[in-house]
Amino acid sequence: MSRSATRRREPDPRTGWRGRIAGIGESRLPVAAFLVLVALGLGALVAGVLSLGPEWLPGVGAVVVASTYSWALAARTGGRPVVYGTLAVAIGVVVLVSDEDYLRTGAAVMTCVISSVLGVMATVPAVKFVQAARECVIAILIACVGALATVAFEPRISVVEFEYATFGLALLAAFAVVYRLGAGLHGLGRRGAAIVLVGMVVLAVTLLYAELLRRYGTPGLVESLLDVVRWSRDHLGAFPRPIETVLGIPALAWGCHMRARRRQGWWVCAFGVAATSAVANSLANPAITLRESGLSVLYGLVVGLALGYLVIRVDLQVTGSGGRRSRRAEEAAAIRPEPARTSALL
Repeated sequence: MSRSATRRREPDPRTGWRGRIAGIGESRLPVAAFLVLVALGLGALVAGVLSLGPEWLPGVGAVVVASTYSWALAARTGGRPVVYGTLAVAIGVVVLVSDEDYLRTGAAVMTCVISSVLGVMATVPAVKFVQAARECVIAILIACVGALATVAFEPRISVVEFEYATFGLALLAAFAVVYRLGAGLHGLGRRGAAIVLVGMVVLAVTLLYAELLRRYGTPGLVESLLDVVRWSRDHLGAFPRPIETVLGIPALAWGCHMRARRRQGWWVCAFGVAATSAVANSLANPAITLRESGLSVLYGLVVGLALGYLVIRVDLQVTGSGGRRSRRAEEAAAIRPEPARTSALL
């Protein structure tokens, strides 16, 4: 018998358990499982809204959505999806079993933040404005499911504090991920630094103006602005949320459009959590009906996309792609690669 015949065979890595797990990860099975779990969780949440089924059903749906979103966000950002998904399930079970108000509130905050960040991270570069609008719609839909899961935990909150807390945490988490995606601060460049500075100024003005108006605004000015809000609610059914309309949607549309050309677009996309967090925490206010909240999100999306289109056109004019032929050539050259929507970014 030859030496080659008696030599011990090395196991083929493609047939071992590691190879099988890697094969599953590269297949479409994780994506299909994600869609199925989200659909099941969403069905349970909708049943709770319609008062169908047992009382514990919405809580279970919230745990399913929160754990699935945690798994997806970890997978998208290059983390350990199995670890974080399992941890989210364990936390959710403890919250439902213990039924403590502070645990339910913490779970609601976690779900809102994860939904907000996942909505932004699930986007892909957009060569044209129509594609950028599609990415904004996808991000908003992800946040809408997160909004149902957030309110299903039945948190005990102050609405204003809850909105500020979830938005602040989501913005910090988004910038932490973008810091790695954008190659750190040195990857910003002058143009990127200027964009981030402008975004910070718009954010500060939006938040500070609303807070100052609430506390120190003159009765006449406050009443005139409230009249506009009342007119919109009476005739249109809702009033768009300013931070989503003015900052979140335009930043996300412009950021996705810019990511097809340069990596600094990720820094612009980070401000997109102003829209996704506003949607994810929109149902926390018991004074607003589900219909009004949905219309408010829709109006904010439409007006925000209009503002985003104007920002993109100005950007193209400044960068020298003003004519139709120049824009077509610029779109053909916008081929900066990024991983697919269902692949890890890092």
